[in-house]
Amino acid sequence: MTIRIKKRSTGKNLRTEVEKRAEVDLATCYQCKKCSIGCPVSGLVASPPAEIIRRLQLGAGDELLQTDLVWTCLSCETCYARCPNEINFAGIIDAMRAIALEKGVARPAGNSPLFNRRFLDTVKSYGRAYDLQMIVGYKLGTGKLMDDVEKFPTMLKKGKMAILPPSGADKSKVKRIFNAAKSKGKSR
Repeated sequence: MTIRIKKRSTGKNLRTEVEKRAEVDLATCYQCKKCSIGCPVSGLVASPPAEIIRRLQLGAGDELLQTDLVWTCLSCETCYARCPNEINFAGIIDAMRAIALEKGVARPAGNSPLFNRRFLDTVKSYGRAYDLQMIVGYKLGTGKLMDDVEKFPTMLKKGKMAILPPSGADKSKVKRIFNAAKSKGKSR
């Protein structure tokens, strides 16, 4: 694989900013590629996790923020579980998403940011994900209310989606997590 890095001054070094926000040391990655091998979306993106890390190590600039993996990463942490050096790649991607949004660099094709917001809204409200409300909010946001509607009865029948919101979550703990994340974001 050939990696091309555009050499230009980006003002703030992307690697340094990502390492600070994600609290990782990218120098510890020796490119074993276990993260890419285990990644469920690795085959669907142009740049798998190991390549993203390598490009950061080589000094990639803001062009890396437009990489499709930044918006398609599931944050499932399979990469982290497989990494012999315990590099938190999901944290790296979270940092890159935040930087991309702050700089207005990346606007992915599709509606990943809308989906993420609706997902977090339901977690914030119920302490757990509530699929039905999340999907309705997402569909309203995209204006595509009838897309995939034929799948809904099958999902209900198979128990993949509940009509009623989840219960039993410790909402106060979830609220504390959201507040801590919000205050941490302001301190940067």
